[in-house]
Amino acid sequence: MKKIALLFITTIPLLSFSQNTTAKVKELVSKMSTEEKIKLVVGMGFKMPSPPTTGKKDTAKAKDYVGISLPPTMQGDGGDIPEKVPGAAGRTHGFEQLSIPSITVADGPAGVRINPTRANSSQTYYATAWPVATLLASTWDTALVKKVGVAFGNEIKEYGVDIILGPGMNIHRNPLGGRNFEYYSEDPVVSGNIAAAIVKGIQSNGVGTSIKHYAANNQETNRNSVNVIASERALREIYLKGFEITVKQAQPWTVMSSYNYINGPFASESYELLTNVLRKEWGFKGFVMTDWFGGKDAVAQMKAGNDLLMPGTLLQQKAIADAVKNGALDEKILNENCERILNIVLQSPSYKKYKYSDKPNLKEHAQISRDAAAEGMILLKNNDALPLKKAITVSLFGNTSYNFIAGGTGSGDVNKAYTVSLLEGLKNVNINVNESLKKEYEDYIVEAKKKQPQKKFFFDVIPPIPEYSLTASTVQQQAASSDIAIITIGRNAGEGSDRKVENDFNLSAAEQELIKTVSNAFHAKNKKVIIVLNIGGVIETYSWRDDADAILLSWQGGIEGGNAVAEILSGKVNPSGKLATSFPISYNDVPSAKNFPGKDLPGVQKSMNPMIGTPSEVIYEEGIYVGYRYYNKFNVKTAYPFGYGLSYTNFKYSNLKLSNNSFSDKITATITVTNTGKVSGKEVVELYISAPTNKLDKPNEELKAFAKTKLLAAGEAQTLTFTITAKDLASFNTQQAAWIADAGTYTLKVAASATDVKQSATFNLAKDIIVEKVSHQLVPTITINELK
Repeated sequence: MKKIALLFITTIPLLSFSQNTTAKVKELVSKMSTEEKIKLVVGMGFKMPSPPTTGKKDTAKAKDYVGISLPPTMQGDGGDIPEKVPGAAGRTHGFEQLSIPSITVADGPAGVRINPTRANSSQTYYATAWPVATLLASTWDTALVKKVGVAFGNEIKEYGVDIILGPGMNIHRNPLGGRNFEYYSEDPVVSGNIAAAIVKGIQSNGVGTSIKHYAANNQETNRNSVNVIASERALREIYLKGFEITVKQAQPWTVMSSYNYINGPFASESYELLTNVLRKEWGFKGFVMTDWFGGKDAVAQMKAGNDLLMPGTLLQQKAIADAVKNGALDEKILNENCERILNIVLQSPSYKKYKYSDKPNLKEHAQISRDAAAEGMILLKNNDALPLKKAITVSLFGNTSYNFIAGGTGSGDVNKAYTVSLLEGLKNVNINVNESLKKEYEDYIVEAKKKQPQKKFFFDVIPPIPEYSLTASTVQQQAASSDIAIITIGRNAGEGSDRKVENDFNLSAAEQELIKTVSNAFHAKNKKVIIVLNIGGVIETYSWRDDADAILLSWQGGIEGGNAVAEILSGKVNPSGKLATSFPISYNDVPSAKNFPGKDLPGVQKSMNPMIGTPSEVIYEEGIYVGYRYYNKFNVKTAYPFGYGLSYTNFKYSNLKLSNNSFSDKITATITVTNTGKVSGKEVVELYISAPTNKLDKPNEELKAFAKTKLLAAGEAQTLTFTITAKDLASFNTQQAAWIADAGTYTLKVAASATDVKQSATFNLAKDIIVEKVSHQLVPTITINELK
């Protein structure tokens, strides 16, 4: 029996600067003119991306791609300077006489987003489309996610990029969030630890990350103009906590500030957020950049500690120059902004003149992507339908079975060479697919794609092809000739807009009819029906799940998604993913349903430009009660709870032991997990704590740590060790401006999901512990009628 210690504590920062570097940076700044300093803190400008491609299977042509020309107010000064990496998101200014290079930043969180082809070159520059963030979080495996990060970072470096604009780590506040696929979880402990793992992996290559969007950017609707009104406790316990964990564990090179206002000021103009909390409280060492064209006041951004304005405009340069000249901006502040940027520039591959190859090992990375995708897919239901038996024929229903979705749109998209469909994946594991049905779907999809509109802007979400309408006789023929039915439901979303309830969160009438017709036909012949969910965000499942014998949530698994699904369906891989976000029974059950995405301010004219948005506000009335914290506290049943996921085997939890019954400095818990089934498998183990509520209202339980076992053979056991610190016990007490662990009895719960506690134990805390006192009020005095 093997013991593994898993410590969820702050580690030594990975990013630090030597005395020589600090001295070099100060020397460089002293030699820079004011004009050069201003250019350093303002990027070189924005070039419109080329059309997205997926290699040989994409028929889109650049000439069909209608760009949007930038108005003068949004133009920079780098338009005549050739790009080092065509298609990258932006660049900083370089100063040859000072040996300061321009550094290149690129989207995005799911892979290096650059142009796949270049003028006067026959080479292609495709990148790996990694599984989306929500899938990676669903692995609950920080070692695996770090491995993905190492490979991801290699592509960043070998394509000549210095900093990748990711990971995204906003909270799944509402399932309609258009970019939820880019984010990890509804829970900050999952989000923070998974993000820290991928940051460590990427940055081990000597390239940087930019964790985003700091903070409370939990919607796309009016994202540039919405004022998020939230209590300090909700911000610190839910929306900032993941960033705090990642900063302290992994020290990302940069942080990207968000578009939105938070309780008044823009996030990018908030000294409280960017300096007091991020730097003084958490010890962040890198620099802060804006999201593209974020904020309005360049001088206020400099003062707040938002060091780099991206992509950069001439108007921003002028505003800063005027402010320095008239004394509105102390040049000492500008010097600090420059120093923080240069500290990172001097770590970059561009400064070190790294000879990048433009030829990362995409074949090797595809296998890593495939393995990670399989680890994060979740078996939601299985009535003896999976794994598939050998020598069977499958009828494959649903457009998406033949046209798999690798990932979302916008800056989270990737120009990739291919996407493996479920059809291809099944063939690769030698499962026969009914040819007549296959031909019907493929012929339909070819014709339907010809009618689809072309993208007009890189984050447009093209409406999906209408679900193919099958005749009743066709379905009956399939039920007679095939052994099993697989239906794939697809969803996509992305930057610029949020999802809708009808025909998105809820299935369309055509999809409901497809499930009902197929299930009736196959069940009439005692044959099974499997549903695969190739989706980027949560959908409604409760109303139709009884029609399926098995449901596999595949999320969006990157380029190798179809292969990963097939490996699970065939039993080559035993599913071990678990939900990092809850699946409600109905959208109306979501705690933020009544106030998402907020309301327009009275008397303002509605903007039709999603890049600008309409002035609005959204009040986080649910406070800390997001996701399972709400469902468990208020006894609201879910379709599938947070932390849930099935396996082809079974696990027994036993012998929970605490190091002490009384808490002092820390407490350790050990639990033994045994595979009691017949096949090898992995189990995610979740540790929740219930805290005393005599002083503050608190959730019934909160996740504090998690671990995934190794691959356990049938009958094999493993003992996991968790360490709990005082910070894990603490809640944020706004009146006392402190993280406080309240005296009383705590219950430690080891669970297979947020509603499936396997073993529990109690310990006592004799007196209150003030774990951390904060000296900075993050939120002005506001009154919010929060849930209690």
